Amino acid sequence: MTTAAVLMLVRDPRGAERALPGLLPGRSLLPIRREEVAGLRPLALLSYLRSLRAEEFIVLTDEIERHERLIRLQALGALAPAPRSLLLDLRGRLLPLSPGRFLARDLPLYLLGVAASASVLLRTAARVRRLRRLARHAPRPAGGRRVCYFRSDLWGGVRAGGSVAHTAGVAAGFRAAGADLFFISTYPPALVDPARHAVHLVPPDGLYNVGREVPYFAHSLRFERSAARVLAERPADLIYQRFDAGNHAGVVLSRRLGVPLVLEYNGSEVWIADHWDRSFRWRSLFVGLEEVNLRHADLIVVVSEALRETLLSRGVEPERIVVQPNGVDPERYRPDLDGGAVRRKFGVEGRTVVGFIGIFGAWHGAPVLARAAVRVLAGRPEVRFLFVGDGVQRREAEAILQSAGCARGAAFAGVVPQEEGPAHLAAMDVLVAPHVRNPDGTPFFGSPTKLFEYMAMGRGIVASRLGQIGDVLEDGRTSLLVPPGDAETLARAIIRLVDDVPLRDRLGAAARRRALERHTWETGVRRLIDRLLVGGLVRWS
Repeated sequence: MTTAAVLMLVRDPRGAERALPGLLPGRSLLPIRREEVAGLRPLALLSYLRSLRAEEFIVLTDEIERHERLIRLQALGALAPAPRSLLLDLRGRLLPLSPGRFLARDLPLYLLGVAASASVLLRTAARVRRLRRLARHAPRPAGGRRVCYFRSDLWGGVRAGGSVAHTAGVAAGFRAAGADLFFISTYPPALVDPARHAVHLVPPDGLYNVGREVPYFAHSLRFERSAARVLAERPADLIYQRFDAGNHAGVVLSRRLGVPLVLEYNGSEVWIADHWDRSFRWRSLFVGLEEVNLRHADLIVVVSEALRETLLSRGVEPERIVVQPNGVDPERYRPDLDGGAVRRKFGVEGRTVVGFIGIFGAWHGAPVLARAAVRVLAGRPEVRFLFVGDGVQRREAEAILQSAGCARGAAFAGVVPQEEGPAHLAAMDVLVAPHVRNPDGTPFFGSPTKLFEYMAMGRGIVASRLGQIGDVLEDGRTSLLVPPGDAETLARAIIRLVDDVPLRDRLGAAARRRALERHTWETGVRRLIDRLLVGGLVRWS
C-alpha cells in the first residue's frame, strides 16, 4: 500500500482528516497539521518531509484556484523528497507537481499573472477615481418585478454561516412577494433551488491568483462583463447586491442600465480586516471601492441601528438607509425537529446539551463560552456542550476545556452544511450566543443570524446583552441576558436553564412567537419592498 504524507492547509483540518480516505483511497495516510510545521524554514520543512519516507507527498487545500500562495505550494511540491507529488483540494481535484512542470508551466503562468495583476490594479484605481467624481444617477423605475441578485464574493462557495442563510432568505422573501428573482453569482448559492431561481455563474480566473487581494479586483472586472451579457438577454428592474469589498459591478451596471441598486451592507470589510484579520495591502483601493458603493447605491440595507449611525456619520443621507435585521425561515428551524441522530453521533443521549453554532469569529465569544463551560461542568458534570462550526477561535476554546480537564464534557462538530444546522440545534436543550464587544470600543454592529434561528427553535436561550441582541431578546421573557465577556455570569445563567426545564420551555416558546411575529425573512423583505415603493424606486404592477 502506498504511503502518502498529506500536508493539510485547510480551514477545517478535522473535517478534512475524516474526508481523506474517500479522497485518497487505497493509501496509508500520514496527515500533517499546519501547526506541526508552522515556523519551519523551507530547508527544515523539506528535511522533515524526507524523514517521513513517504512515497507520495500531497498538499491538501480547500480550493486549488483560491489559495493565495499557490506558487509556493507548487514550488514545495516540485522540491518535495517523494517519488510523486500532488496538489489536492476538498472537491477531489488533483494537480500533479514536479520540477519539470514547475519550470515549464507553473512559474511562467505565475509571472504572467504578476503582469496581469499590475494591469488590474491600474484599471481598478482608474475606475475608482472616475466613480468618485460622478454624481449619483437617477434610475428609471420600471413596472416589472424582475430582481437580479449579485453575489460576487470570492469566499470559496461557503456552504454554511450567516451569509448563506441571508442570501437564501432574501431570495425566498422576494419570491413570496411575487418577484422573479435570478442570480448572477461566483458560486452556486447554497440552499437556493435553481428550479425557482435561475443562477448564472461567473467563476473566478485563476490567472490572477498571485496574492491575497488582486483576485478581488480582477473578479470585479470579469463579473461586470459577464453580468452585462446576462442582463442584455434577461433585463432586470432592480439589482440587489450583497456588498463585496473589491467589487464595483453593481454600481457600474445600475448606472449603465438605469435601474435602481439596492446594496446589502453588513459592515466595513476594511474595518474587519484591520481589527479581526490582516489589514489589506491595497487598503486605499478597498476604501475607495467601499465609498463608491455607498455613494451610488439607491438604497442601502443595513442589519442594525449601529450600522445606520455609522453610515450617517459618513455622510450617507438617511432616506437612502433602511435597517433590516437578519431573519429566519421558521419552517426550516422549528421546535419539532428530531435531533436524535446528532445526539447519538456525539454520544449525548439522555444528557442536557448546551450548544453553540457559529464561525468562531473574534466577535462570537466562543472562548468565553468555553470558560463558562468549565464552571458549569464543575457543578453539573452530567451536562454536555456541543460546539458546531470552525474558525480562528476554535483552537483557543478547545484548549481552555482541555487544560481544565473538561475535554470529555464538550464535543466540537466542526463545520456542517447549512441544511444540517437545524438538526444540530434540535439536539440542544440550551442555546448560547456569547458575543463580545468590538476590540476598539465601537458599537457592536452585528445582527447574528444564529440569534433568530435560536428563537425559531423554541429552546432556552442565553445571550449577551449587546447591541441588537439586547434589543431583539427580552431578559426573563424570551431569554436570559448576561453582560458580554462575563464567563461567571454566563455560567450561572446556563445552570439556571439546565436546572429549570419549565423556565427554558417558557422562554423558548415566547422566543419562537416573537420570531414568527417580527423576524421572518418574508416579513423583512416585504418591509424592504414597501420602502422601495414609497421611495419611488420601483413601480411593481
